[in-house]
Amino acid sequence: MAKALHEVTGLDALTALVGTELGRSRWFEVGQDRIATFADATDDHQWIHVDPDRAARESPFGTTVAHGFLTLSLLPSMLADVLAMADAKLVVNYGLNKVRFPAPVPAGSRVRAAIVLAALDEEAGSSQLTLDVTVEREGGTKPVCVAEFLVRRYV
Repeated sequence: MAKALHEVTGLDALTALVGTELGRSRWFEVGQDRIATFADATDDHQWIHVDPDRAARESPFGTTVAHGFLTLSLLPSMLADVLAMADAKLVVNYGLNKVRFPAPVPAGSRVRAAIVLAALDEEAGSSQLTLDVTVEREGGTKPVCVAEFLVRRYV
């Protein structure tokens, strides 16, 4: 994996990034194999995700599409592409405040995220990052995911 766009050490360096776009992640391939593996991991085998023949006949998208939660599961890797916190002993996914999936991710698509550090709040022994994330599909006209992603940083 390539070096993150921003490598920071200390709360002051992180605070200086609040309100800025950290950058865009690399492209992630979302092929049928990845979709099927995610379906197996989550026991969500709805035909719109795993049956290409039926999806071609019956789906309004003309093909299988990725689970919305598959797109969400890529957020930590997308974040790692744009931000490394060198002094952190531990960084954990804390949750999501808002999530929407405005457009589908057809099998075979490539997606990437634009990530803004919207807020940074100090907690006892940690800090919480609020990240505004917009995931786009290569060649798409609408975002495939818009989320407010929360991450905790422990030092």
